[in-house]
Amino acid sequence: MAFRRCHLNPKKTLFLLCDIQEKFRPSMPLFDNMVKNVDKLTKAGKVLDVPLVVTEHYPEKLGKTVAEVDISHAKAVMGKTYFSMMTPQVKSVIKDIFGEKPQDVVLYGLESHICIEQTAIDLREQDINVYIVADCCCSRLKQDRDLALERLRQAGCIITTSESVIFDLVRDKNNPKFDIVRKLVNPISQDMELARNPAKL
Repeated sequence: MAFRRCHLNPKKTLFLLCDIQEKFRPSMPLFDNMVKNVDKLTKAGKVLDVPLVVTEHYPEKLGKTVAEVDISHAKAVMGKTYFSMMTPQVKSVIKDIFGEKPQDVVLYGLESHICIEQTAIDLREQDINVYIVADCCCSRLKQDRDLALERLRQAGCIITTSESVIFDLVRDKNNPKFDIVRKLVNPISQDMELARNPAKL
């Protein structure tokens, strides 16, 4: 399962947005900052034609994806009870999109130490490159998020940020979508109080 480090290619990349639902807002102190970063990343993905799949954990009780994030372009918005996003239904949608599987998955949402971690491990077991967007991930405790990011790095994931993902997908100022994307990234990303020790990121 060696990580094949390469630049992100919109045609070979999938965005997975995990369980950013309204009921989680009160219990996560960095939730609102995360949502702003998520909105930037998700809008950029839409502009760059990167396919998006969204899950909602037990939406009958926990509600829908927050209204601030536009997921109207998602290939699927699917409820789940599994902690991992990699349910049989999601796997089927991914196969429909890519024929088999994407080269790279950009994964973000919550909670970092539960659903994000389990999803990432399932993807790595399929030999898929996984990019965890640290400033678009949240847990009720920052220590849970930071330790999850450390474990996921050890598991072979790349820990990155929303702007790094966006610019890697764009690659060139002469990209015809650059002017649209530039307007999205002009506002600085929100601080998610990530551990400052590089060894833990």
